[in-house]
Amino acid sequence: MVLNLLLPESLWHMTSTGITLLLDHQSKSLPDLRPGQLALSVRTLLAELHEGLFHSQLLLPKAASPPDSNTTNTGERQQYGAQHLNWTLKSLKVGYDCDHDQLPLKAFSSELSFPHSSLELLLEDGLLLSQSRQRIICLNTLKTLLQVTSADICGSVAINTCIVHYRQQEFSHWLDLLSWEQRTHRKAAHRKRPFPLVDVPVKISTSVSNVNVSVQLGDTPPFALGFISTSAELQHLGLNMSQRVSLSLDHFWWRVGQGSHIQQAPHPPGKHVWGEALILDSFTLQGSSTKPQGVDSKSAASVCAESRLQGLQVEVSETCTLCLSRLLSLLKLGQSQNSITPEPESITHESSAPGPLLPIDLMLVLMNCPVLYTGAVALRVDTVEAASSSESSRVSVQGVSLVVLKTLTESMEPCCPADQTCSPILSLSSLAVSYQNTSRTLEVQSKDSLALHWTPSDHMFLYQHVCESRSCWSSVSVVLNVKQKETHSDSTALSPLGAPNVCVELANTKLTAHVGDQNYIIIHADGLSVSKQNETTNVKAPRLVFNFDGNDIFTFSDPELQMLDVPPSELQEHRARFPFLTTPNNRAWIFYFPSLTVEFPYQYNFSSTFDKAISVQKWLKSLHRGVAEPPKTERLPPDLLFRVVQFSFVFLDDVFEIKLRDNYELMKDESKESAKRLQLLDRKVAELRKQHGELLPARKIEELYSSLERKHIEIYIQRSRRLYANTPMRKSLLTWTLNQLELVVLADQSLHGVERVRQLLREIDGVSPFPREGLPLLVQWCRAVRFKVAAFLVRIRDYPRYLFEIRDWELSGRLIGTEQDGQLRGRRKEVVQLGQPWGEVTVHRNVPPLKFYYDLTSNVFLYTIVWGPCWDPAWTLIGQAVDLLTKPTADPSPLLTWWDKSRLLLHGRWHMNIDQANLHQLATEDPYNTTENMHWEWNKLDFDWNPGQFVFKGDMDVNVRTASKYDDICFLHLPNLCMTLDLQWLCHGNPHDHHGVMLCCADNIADVTSGQPHDSYRAFRSENLNLSITMDLNQNADAGSCQPQILLYSSTLRWMQNFWATWTSVSRPICRGKLFHSLRPSRKKLGQHYKQMSYTAAFPKLQVHYWASFAQQRGIQLECSKGQIFTRGSQRLIPQAGTVMRRLISEWNVTQMVSELSLVTVHLMSSTSDETADHQINAQVKKTHLLSLSSLSYQRQSNRIEEEVTSKDETNSSYTHKLCLVDLRASWTTTNRNIAFGLYDGYKKAAVLKRNLSTEALKGLRIDTQLQAKKLKRTMSTYSSSAPPSTPVIHTVIRPEKSHNEGTSMLQKLIEETDKFVVFSEEDSGVSDQLCGIAACQTDDVYNRNWFIELVNCQMMLRGTETVGCVLVSAAKAQLLQCEHLPAWYNDTLKQKTTWTCSLDCMQYFATMEPNPSEKEDVQLWLEVKNIEEHRQRNLDSVQELMESGQAVGGMVSTTTDWNQPSLVQETQQVQRIISRCSCRMYYIGYSHDIDPELATQIKPPEVRDRHEKEDLLKKQAGAVDTFTLIHNELEISTNPVQYAMILDIVNNLLLHVEPRRKEHSEKKQRVRFQLEISSNPEEQRSSILHLQEAVRQHVAQIRRLEKQIYSNIRVSLINELSDINLRLQNQLNQEKTDLQMKSEELNILIRCFKDFQLQRANKMELRKPPEDVSVVRRTEIYFAQARWCLTEEDGQLGIAELELQRFMYSKLNKSDDTAEHLLELGWFTMNNLLPNAAYKVVLRPQSPCQSGRQLALRIFSKVRPPVGGISVKEHFEVNVVPLTIQLMYQFFKRMMGFFFPGRNVEEEEVGDEEDKFRLVTTGVVKPRQLSEDSIAGLGPSKGVTQGINRTAGVRRSFRKPPEHPVDDIDKMKERAAMNNSFIYVKIPQVPLCVSYKGEKSSVDWKDLNLVLPCLEYHNNTWTWLDFAMAVKRDSRKALVAQMIKEKLRLKPAAVAESRGKVTEGKVDSSVQQQEEDEKARLLIGLSSNDKSSSKKSIFSRRK
Repeated sequence: MVLNLLLPESLWHMTSTGITLLLDHQSKSLPDLRPGQLALSVRTLLAELHEGLFHSQLLLPKAASPPDSNTTNTGERQQYGAQHLNWTLKSLKVGYDCDHDQLPLKAFSSELSFPHSSLELLLEDGLLLSQSRQRIICLNTLKTLLQVTSADICGSVAINTCIVHYRQQEFSHWLDLLSWEQRTHRKAAHRKRPFPLVDVPVKISTSVSNVNVSVQLGDTPPFALGFISTSAELQHLGLNMSQRVSLSLDHFWWRVGQGSHIQQAPHPPGKHVWGEALILDSFTLQGSSTKPQGVDSKSAASVCAESRLQGLQVEVSETCTLCLSRLLSLLKLGQSQNSITPEPESITHESSAPGPLLPIDLMLVLMNCPVLYTGAVALRVDTVEAASSSESSRVSVQGVSLVVLKTLTESMEPCCPADQTCSPILSLSSLAVSYQNTSRTLEVQSKDSLALHWTPSDHMFLYQHVCESRSCWSSVSVVLNVKQKETHSDSTALSPLGAPNVCVELANTKLTAHVGDQNYIIIHADGLSVSKQNETTNVKAPRLVFNFDGNDIFTFSDPELQMLDVPPSELQEHRARFPFLTTPNNRAWIFYFPSLTVEFPYQYNFSSTFDKAISVQKWLKSLHRGVAEPPKTERLPPDLLFRVVQFSFVFLDDVFEIKLRDNYELMKDESKESAKRLQLLDRKVAELRKQHGELLPARKIEELYSSLERKHIEIYIQRSRRLYANTPMRKSLLTWTLNQLELVVLADQSLHGVERVRQLLREIDGVSPFPREGLPLLVQWCRAVRFKVAAFLVRIRDYPRYLFEIRDWELSGRLIGTEQDGQLRGRRKEVVQLGQPWGEVTVHRNVPPLKFYYDLTSNVFLYTIVWGPCWDPAWTLIGQAVDLLTKPTADPSPLLTWWDKSRLLLHGRWHMNIDQANLHQLATEDPYNTTENMHWEWNKLDFDWNPGQFVFKGDMDVNVRTASKYDDICFLHLPNLCMTLDLQWLCHGNPHDHHGVMLCCADNIADVTSGQPHDSYRAFRSENLNLSITMDLNQNADAGSCQPQILLYSSTLRWMQNFWATWTSVSRPICRGKLFHSLRPSRKKLGQHYKQMSYTAAFPKLQVHYWASFAQQRGIQLECSKGQIFTRGSQRLIPQAGTVMRRLISEWNVTQMVSELSLVTVHLMSSTSDETADHQINAQVKKTHLLSLSSLSYQRQSNRIEEEVTSKDETNSSYTHKLCLVDLRASWTTTNRNIAFGLYDGYKKAAVLKRNLSTEALKGLRIDTQLQAKKLKRTMSTYSSSAPPSTPVIHTVIRPEKSHNEGTSMLQKLIEETDKFVVFSEEDSGVSDQLCGIAACQTDDVYNRNWFIELVNCQMMLRGTETVGCVLVSAAKAQLLQCEHLPAWYNDTLKQKTTWTCSLDCMQYFATMEPNPSEKEDVQLWLEVKNIEEHRQRNLDSVQELMESGQAVGGMVSTTTDWNQPSLVQETQQVQRIISRCSCRMYYIGYSHDIDPELATQIKPPEVRDRHEKEDLLKKQAGAVDTFTLIHNELEISTNPVQYAMILDIVNNLLLHVEPRRKEHSEKKQRVRFQLEISSNPEEQRSSILHLQEAVRQHVAQIRRLEKQIYSNIRVSLINELSDINLRLQNQLNQEKTDLQMKSEELNILIRCFKDFQLQRANKMELRKPPEDVSVVRRTEIYFAQARWCLTEEDGQLGIAELELQRFMYSKLNKSDDTAEHLLELGWFTMNNLLPNAAYKVVLRPQSPCQSGRQLALRIFSKVRPPVGGISVKEHFEVNVVPLTIQLMYQFFKRMMGFFFPGRNVEEEEVGDEEDKFRLVTTGVVKPRQLSEDSIAGLGPSKGVTQGINRTAGVRRSFRKPPEHPVDDIDKMKERAAMNNSFIYVKIPQVPLCVSYKGEKSSVDWKDLNLVLPCLEYHNNTWTWLDFAMAVKRDSRKALVAQMIKEKLRLKPAAVAESRGKVTEGKVDSSVQQQEEDEKARLLIGLSSNDKSSSKKSIFSRRK
């Protein structure tokens, strides 16, 4: 059939076999026609559709006008012609079946029914082609079936293989032809029709398979979608409103991209093909909806849904987005062009109506979601299960992984399970999400691990894909017209019910972030729980770990975080404690950590990883930073509350060091155990030998010992292997522990904001200048801080003492942190590697550091610091570990020291109140020692830390802690101390201007024009530090407070020496060098940074106690009233010479010292307690006065070299040390002497013990025989033989600038300086010129005037032993000066001269008068100041002045016992002036090799003299000779017998006293010397010395061990429990001390004698060598210009005799060859008789009158050689005396004997000459000259020499004391050597005498008896001094007796008369006189020998 519809062309062609026409009608009932069956079957159907059909007027509605032909359609028609479509159908079948016999369906309405029928439609092989014959639709089969029964309605649709090709270019034309407006009107009309209600079941099913749709839109890539099969089923169950829906889809796919429209095979299973946007393997959906009967609009329907997805793959790419957006835009465009806006309908919903209940079950299996842009990001989900009900909803996810595929090399990617994914970014095993509707709670749970692996490269991929996805969504959302949600405030955004409760629980979470190529950070949480309820958010985890590079650094146990919008009450209480806070409340974050551990491995560089992490964080911040407007009101940061129960910060130690220490301890213990096993085996072997005797084979014993050795090795190996089996290895280097930590950080509006922070910063740091241009800050924050901790502990390794121990520490205040903007120069560049294709990115970091400003106050109960040099090695390792925590600054400037860095970063004020502060300074090299330390203890300490100042206020005690009875000795107690430490930093700029430090990186360094290296800290860096320490005790001192005290023991002082040696030892480098990869220069020590240090101490009182031992037997007490001490010292660092880099030598010089003390009193204390007493406080201490003074002033100035001295007056010159003592009162008694000798003896023993046990004791004992004698003598001539010259001798030809004749110039100088001498008379000037000491002290080469000591009104009391009374010595003014001269060359040796000059003015000597005074010995007698001061005119107004006797000698003055009260107040006795006012001068010159190196370089070398040039004698005499000179100008002495005896007692027993122990020591030393003399090989003594040293060391170690054991027994347990043990140990300790003293003394004697013996041997060897020049090494000079001594009676007024001496001089020269020369010269002497009615007034005088000063009345010269075998050798002895006149009276002799020997009877006969010799022992062989018979006969029969000697020997044997020990040869040698002298040459020239004698009453009188003492010479005699005196007496008496006889008998031979040149003046005038003379001669001749000797002895002999 051909149908033409008003158009010329044919529109439709149809071929059919049958047709049934059903007419539509508008009536309500069907027509009567009831067909039963209808079928239509078409085999081949061809149809063609032309576009003219759409332009036909018949198809248009009547109301509509025909469409206008637009230009587009016209153009298309003109271009393509008429468009048409071709439809080809192979088969078409339509069937209808109706059964009227069945009941019709009446389910729609009561009026409408539907018969029982069925309708079927079948299409096969349908094809729709376009005009160009391209396929559009290919359909294989379409089958539709609809069945209607009376009970239900069933429908089904089945489609098989449908292929659709959509091309936009073709379909757009046909879409434009459709009448969309008409269809829209129809749809609107249909929407208005009510849908009939169906109350019968309806079932509709659909099945579609093999569907493929390809779309080509032209401007976008093509895409295709399809699926293999799908089925859907819908069931309606009738009026109960129950519906069921099921849907299944199998393998749905959507493919995009080029070639996607071409039909392809299905994608392979388990893989993802790139370009497939959506893949769904299977999808099932089942749902049901039920509404209860009785339809109610308010009732909710019940909906249930269940679905399952499997194999879902979603790909998001740009191509997909383009396709989707284009497709949506086309659909949206078509709808917008043809849609009609519907009328709005007013639909009202009640708010109370509940929504539908939707129980949903969803299951997703194997989901892949790759995002493909640059590379790909793939999300893998294994299983997703979702379930929803009316009460709750739940989603469960299994196996989630996120992978970044950076490069796509293949067209497909395998889809493996999540756990098998390679390198996933996100990995999650399971996750469950549930939501409770009733409680509005969202719960997220993960029972398995969650792993997140992050890298910058992955982040960039994710960021790129997210950005692309967002742009894609933006494009899609624009098409969909989706509006973005507007941001509202929290109040409007929240629903009326509030935010839901959220609970997140993650079982195991691990986040790994790679911040570098080799650096990564892992955050691991075992279980993480996050919950949010109402206004509270809680975060919990059982364990949280921050891992850096595989090391667990931060470990949190059970951490908890609470974020509260409403702060708790406790935070409100903390806020109320800060009055400056204004914000009432703030949100809070509360952190709770039961345990927090920070642990850094050994040598781990944490700073590198952390710095890279910060750089990555900065990069992320810059990457994700959005450009947003800042809010108008900035929200406050939350308040923070940290609670940490246990905090631990650990540096791990080197494992090698740990094992080394443990192995060392194991070896020590094993050595002890092996020794025990060896002793046990020795005992067993000894028992076996006792049992078996010789039958025990030696081989068996050897096998036992060898097996024991093997057993030792096996046991050691086993113990080493099991070393850490039971006890874990120590691993910590430093452990910092905090217990019960609570930290509160509060934010406030008053502290928030940049301007407020700047204002607070200037308020806190007021000393720092603020920049004028402002301070740009990048980081600024300010918080109120409150800190509280129960225990703050820091421990190094496993040392038993804490480094820091702080208990109950509370801190509060303000804390500010700022970081200054570095601008352009202060930005460093860090590179973050992002990988390909992004490469690397540069991050700009700020170089200036973070600074802290604080205003804090803290309270501490206990603050303890322990430190010692033994901790230096460990502290060095800690410093290296700290360096690895913080990265050094990028500024190329030299690094700041820690003190400058603290000044740069820390600013503000810190006040601390400490109940008890302790500082323990360890005193040993053992870090595990806990007993030896110095303890500084503060009580109630107030500490202030201000900028540049530390202030300490409190009571300070310094204790010595040692394991002995001296433990807990408080040797320094300073109450109410205020100690201030002021720090003055010496910088180029302002030391407080830290804002001016502008750091810059190396790339931005400005050009330096000055050529100096760049230093950003140049103005701020401190060059040096001046430290000022002030200790003030006067601030809070009152009458009731205790005074400062110092308690010292000798053991304490020795302990302090060891302590000082330990603390000043040089530290060794630890882990430095190439081996340890530490090549950084060593850090500067703070001790080397000091340039100047000053110390000031002020105290109201001071008491110092010194005891020699713990028993307090001997000690010193010093008491002082108000005093002040100031000292200042400077440090100089001297580099060491050489190419090797060494430490700088630190040299401290005291530049200034000022001390002022008032009312100083020194007492010597003693007690009778035992040395071994265990008590400390002794109530029986006796104090004796030693010295006291009213004021002491000391000043010290810096010693500067003065090249030219302009002022010659010493008093006006500036001295380095100036000491002034006012009113010095010293007392020296027997008690003081014993105590002082005891103290010195103890000190000497300790020093000797230390020296003898040192390694230097035996050094230098080997004498080189080739050594030059000159060097040896030069070494012996110095005080310290071990000190070599500091400057070598340099020989050069350059001559110094001196005159050629040095001797002449010296004489000229002496002549010029003669006017400077203080002379007594004109005659004495010549004698004074001979004194070398004066000339040497007055040279002009002084470069340093060192000491100036001045004593004003000083006095000294001397009290003897045998006499009662005292002598007072006073001086109104005394000065002691010391000068250091420039070094000079002396005999080719450079030496430095030091001179001492002492002057005493107004010296006086006073003595008591009574022989038995009534005062007690303890009462001190002192002179008043008026009697000591210089003589002045006084008005004799008072009675006291009249009673005193003026200023002359013999005058009486009053005394006082209290220096504060005059004698008028107290009744004291008077003393007599025995020596009137006089002056004394003393000079000492010393030469030393110790020369300042700076001075040595300025001295020119000596002249080089030609060998043939003769040396000037005067020049030769000038040498380096140590000289002592004493000068007294005038002495007036007056003494009575009591005073003379007192003076002798004082001189002999007090001043010249020798301790008996010293005498015993000398005897022991002499014995050892003789042992060395008689020994065959003295070198063998070296081994004995070494053995004795070892024995002494063992005694010392045993004493220390016993003291520690006693100390530990007392400390551990009660004393009464261990009393017996301690008593036994104490006795053993006492015995050890005794043995130690004996062996120490023996060792000292042996070492000294051995050295002396070797030196003697060396001298004997040198005798064979050519003689060297002998020089003088020491000179002693004593000179008295005039002395007058008046001997008085006991009353002190009546004189007996007067002795006058003039020009007395004694000199002693010690030479380099150990010889000595003694010279005594007396210019004039005379003795006058002061007795009344004396016949002779002059007793003794020279015959010639006193003439010039060069004439001498007496001269004695002696030259002494070194002792030989202990015997003194007198090489030359000569006595020269001028002729004397002797006029003696018996009465005068008797008075003189009574004066010098009171109580002795002069009338008794004296013993003979030989009988006196029993007192000494004569061991030498005396060879007297042969006497003539006349002489023997004149002497009498009893005066034979042999007889005298034999008789003396007998008497000597009878009176000798029995020896204490058996006498051997050594004792005899000692005795002989001690008593004998070897006289090589003795000469006494003849002396003329004129003798006059007047006896008592009628005894013999002589007048002008002229006698001659003959010349005596002796050679090579070994005598005692008594033998020498007896020989002189014997020879002199023999000559004098003969002369007296001849003189009396006028039997003068002519030779004698001529020789004397005198004529006897007496002649006989009468026979009576001649008879009397004869009678006298007869009587004289008839006298017995005893009478003669007695009479002569009374005149000439010395009474013993």
